[in-house]
Amino acid sequence: MNKADFKILFVCMGNTCRSPIAEAVFSKKLADRDILHRFKIDSAGTHNFHPDTPPDERSQKHALKRGYDLSNLRARPVIERDFEEFDLLLTMDWDNRVLLEEMCPASHLYKIRGLAEFLQTTQASVIPDPDYGGDQGFEDVLDLIEEASEGLMKFSLHKIKA
Repeated sequence: MNKADFKILFVCMGNTCRSPIAEAVFSKKLADRDILHRFKIDSAGTHNFHPDTPPDERSQKHALKRGYDLSNLRARPVIERDFEEFDLLLTMDWDNRVLLEEMCPASHLYKIRGLAEFLQTTQASVIPDPDYGGDQGFEDVLDLIEEASEGLMKFSLHKIKA
C-alpha cells in the first residue's frame, strides 16, 4: 500500500454517530473521484464509551439510505499516536475540540480544527449531536457532513498538490 498523501481523523464524543458518518461520507466522496488511495481516513472518540462497537443503528440506517455503509466501522478512542500520525483532526463540536486540545501535545495543536469550518453555504459552528433530534437530527447531520465534505475535499486536494 502506498503511503497516504494526507491523513484525516474525524472526532466526536463516542465515535458512534457523527465521526463514523463523516468517515464514511468523506471516504465515499474520495472514492467516487478515484482519489481515496491518496488519503488515510479514520474516526475516533474523545471518550471510550463503546470500544469496538459498530456505529449507532440510527446512524447506519440514515447513512445507508444515502449510500454510505458504516457497517464495517468500529468505535475507538483517540490515542496519543493519532496526534503524530494525522495531518488534520476534525472535531464535531466545541466540547470535543476542547477535550482533544487538552489531550494534544502542544506541537500538534495546529492540526485540530472543526469540521463545520468547511461548510460552504450553511452557517453553523458545529455538527450537532443527532441523539436528541430524532430521525430529523440524523438527516440534518448528514446534510451538514455532506456539505462540509465538499469543502474539505477542496481544501485537502489543495494541500496534497502544494
